[in-house]
Amino acid sequence: MLPASFQLPAAVLLLVGGLVSCFAGYRVFRVVLGFFGFVFGALFTSSLMPGEQTWWTILAVIGGGLAGSLIMIAAYFVGVALIGAGVGAGAANLIWAGLGREPGLVAIILFAVVGALAALALQRYVIIVSSAFGGAETAVVGAAAMMGSPAAAEAASRSVYRIYPLDPLPQTKWDLFSWLALGTVGVLVQLGFTARSKPKKKK
Repeated sequence: MLPASFQLPAAVLLLVGGLVSCFAGYRVFRVVLGFFGFVFGALFTSSLMPGEQTWWTILAVIGGGLAGSLIMIAAYFVGVALIGAGVGAGAANLIWAGLGREPGLVAIILFAVVGALAALALQRYVIIVSSAFGGAETAVVGAAAMMGSPAAAEAASRSVYRIYPLDPLPQTKWDLFSWLALGTVGVLVQLGFTARSKPKKKK
């Protein structure tokens, strides 16, 4: 896990990066991929390291983050399909969680495949919606961690598998409402402003 002194900077990074993704994800999609790649890479590396604050730990976390960022950027052309697959798998978890059960491997694979195909067919809107709600989720956990939420602080600094304490939805109503409201506003802002095509210059 990350050293304790890194929890606040990690929360700030999640808040700022999440807001950028939420309101300008389509326009800066490569940056968003790089950001989330860095987060996943850093958290994955930190999960393999001891909790002591040593230079080796810090350098390893930064190196893991940079590696994750490069991998995500290099995977730009398949990024949309990966997002769709992730959304599909998440939808399977949501549906089965509503039934009080866990989805099997076959169900997750089927939902992931359908999600990937749908994402490729509706690329622009998938990027907008996923970056808005994904960024909103990340921003909410960053803000919650900065305000002293223990669960959010742990998620912000430790778990690569749960960037936010979702099971699969936020554990409190305020988290859920904040996520839905911020994500919806992010979608509207992107559709109305930041995701619009730039007007062509007249010759």
